[in-house]
Amino acid sequence: MRWLKAAPLLVAATIAATTVTPAPAALATAGAPSVRSFWLHLNSSPTSEKMLRTEAKRRGYIVLNAWEGALIPTLKDANPAVQVFVYKDLSSTRSYACHDGADDRELPTGVGYCDADRNHPEWFLKDAKGKRLEYSGYSGHWQMDVGNTAYQKAWARNVVSSSKASGFDGVFMDNALFPCDAYHDGVCPAEYRTDAAFQDAYKSMLANTRDSFTSAGLKTVANLSNARLHEGAWNAYTDHLDGGFDEWWLTFDNTNMLSEYPEGWSRQVAEITADEARGKITWVQPHFTPDADQPFHYALASYLMGTGSAAAISEIARTDRYDNASPWHPEYDWRLGAPTGAYRSVGTNVFRRDFACGTVVVNANRTGSAAVKVRLGGSYADAKGSSVTSVSLPGTSGAILRKSC
Repeated sequence: MRWLKAAPLLVAATIAATTVTPAPAALATAGAPSVRSFWLHLNSSPTSEKMLRTEAKRRGYIVLNAWEGALIPTLKDANPAVQVFVYKDLSSTRSYACHDGADDRELPTGVGYCDADRNHPEWFLKDAKGKRLEYSGYSGHWQMDVGNTAYQKAWARNVVSSSKASGFDGVFMDNALFPCDAYHDGVCPAEYRTDAAFQDAYKSMLANTRDSFTSAGLKTVANLSNARLHEGAWNAYTDHLDGGFDEWWLTFDNTNMLSEYPEGWSRQVAEITADEARGKITWVQPHFTPDADQPFHYALASYLMGTGSAAAISEIARTDRYDNASPWHPEYDWRLGAPTGAYRSVGTNVFRRDFACGTVVVNANRTGSAAVKVRLGGSYADAKGSSVTSVSLPGTSGAILRKSC
């Protein structure tokens, strides 16, 4: 899907005792889980009916390729409430989807390469020497001029038509980019020589196509990876969308985790809180392997700091490995109840948010920094079911705790 632009990576609290926490089986289980999750199935890997039904029942959102519309009836039969999105790249057309002068019937993009090459060569972005720009590391991906109004209209018209015909609920717009040298380091398109001009083109694309999607009843979520590096960019793009996806959210592998600094922890959590306040969707994707305890709890606790009714989380172990759904963790089924307020600071770069049936704590100081003890002001059950009245968290770690209610 996308690369991760290099950025500086700078990357525990206590609760009062009132009653002894009962055994985990007695903890509150009523109501909806506090965690929502999603599944990006983008590698066209085989699926089974059992897999589709299982994931439809427990994921809030599922993203498929355009040629996988036949899977939608099974997903909807298993869970009519699941929202199914189609993948479409905003920024490129794909020459590998053009054969013998004709574009494939179902495309990963909004505009076919054959059509654009033959009829609209001006839609291709070029470098200062007039050479078309191909994505580095992604052969056959050719960057298009999202600021061109004719391209915008054609892209929206084609995507709306194909999405509605297949029965999708929404469109996942990949590659809503921010730096002008995205996918070709150090080389900006001749048409957009600065990040500001490049971002203005994307805002124009999103704003000018917005009515087409809302009129068609299609929701839109765009990949806004690395928005944290550009102040105000997340909100500026999502103003014209139903939500955003952060492909590289908070943990970049098992040991590389984002701590608090101006473009760090709080800016990524703010993506969720800003979207929730505006009634928008947020999908966040941390990177770690299934056996990695620290990044999992750091990411999940941080997600819970901001989530409300629409945000969802799903990890990935290998970049661009979008086949089977991410693991389902027991913590996803915990019922923490409604939050009692926003998250708050309980120490230097240490944060806490309380829920009716639990609490979450995050130490967003640098990885390897000394543990901070946080008194909880009550008795809670930790992940192992043990009763605790405090937690001690090292830098870039988190805890999710429950209580009876």
